[in-house]
Amino acid sequence: MKIGIDKIGFYAPHLYVDMNKLAVQRNVEPEKFTIGIGQEKMSLAPITQDPVTLAANAALEILDEEDREAIDFVIFGTESGIDSSKSAGVYVHDLLGLNPYARAIEVKQACYGATAGIQMAKGHIALNPQSKVLVLGSDIARYGLNTPGEATQGAGAVAMVISADPNILVLEDQSVYFTTDIMDFWRPIYSDKAFVDGKLSNEQYISFFSKVWEQYKSKTGLGLNDFEAICYHLPYTKMGLKALRTVLDEGTEEVRERLTNNYTISTSYNRNVGNIYTASLYLSLLSLLEQKDDLATGSRIGLFSYGSGAVGEFFTGILQPNYKDHLHVDNHSSLFSLRREVTVSEYEEIFEETLPTDGSTFKLDVDNDPASICLAGMADDKRLYINKLK
Repeated sequence: MKIGIDKIGFYAPHLYVDMNKLAVQRNVEPEKFTIGIGQEKMSLAPITQDPVTLAANAALEILDEEDREAIDFVIFGTESGIDSSKSAGVYVHDLLGLNPYARAIEVKQACYGATAGIQMAKGHIALNPQSKVLVLGSDIARYGLNTPGEATQGAGAVAMVISADPNILVLEDQSVYFTTDIMDFWRPIYSDKAFVDGKLSNEQYISFFSKVWEQYKSKTGLGLNDFEAICYHLPYTKMGLKALRTVLDEGTEEVRERLTNNYTISTSYNRNVGNIYTASLYLSLLSLLEQKDDLATGSRIGLFSYGSGAVGEFFTGILQPNYKDHLHVDNHSSLFSLRREVTVSEYEEIFEETLPTDGSTFKLDVDNDPASICLAGMADDKRLYINKLK
């Protein structure tokens, strides 16, 4: 049975910060941000957006009534969840009006969560071929103002429908995964900002890729020449390039050029959104599919997922006939063009806005947020969501 990505959607908030201007305000050479880490813009979530609303908005554009009835499993990958007990998947299930006879859970392992969700979804579809699974990756990356990680913040979500006989990408069965306990990145439950050992994290990212890549070649007999492109988890776009460069010598000159060019295309969206943790790999995949005009049916695409702490996986997919017909290129082009730039001082003010923690009633103005699904406030320690289309 062929199982894979049948639909894929994306959402980012309507606000962003220009990285050149942030660099100037931080007394940093702009090239350190735009070239050194490879980021142009950073998506900024207003207080009316959180991981739940970002995910719901990403899914809203791709689901039809048939999907709403067939989806019987919602898997929400995130590392910036809003509740230590109730899964974000339950909120999204309700906001989207999905079939009530369904499972809804939240999966956590740093930036690996959505990949774990996809692998779980494959097993569910294998047992229930008529079912569909909604896999969500949604995060708001926060390191704090004037911190070393500030330039690698971001906000956004990717939603994917996993099904049998998918229209976009069939996921191949053989993959390689690796786990070891390291402290390269973490966020204690008492903190709304992450902690990171940047040097160690970069080293482990490369090390994990090397381990799973070598094991994958040994396991499958495939090599670099068998790939049209390799997409990476992108905490910042230069990170994946560092990993790709470690294996380019294994290919012919033609292959090296192809993989490098396709890598650049696959980072287009990420450069203008920033780090969105669990969704970053899949935003890169989406960028490749929507921005590359001549990817051929049957092309094999490699996918490297890395979640600090740490878990890594290398797996692959095969492009399906007419996959372009099932993308939402115009929607995403419009999303980017309609975003509004904020000044650095505005960004700092928005970044510091927080919800009450004392259970008090708190109403938010959703009229200034163009998203269909928003956080409307809080009451009795409960978040109150609104779907403007209902």
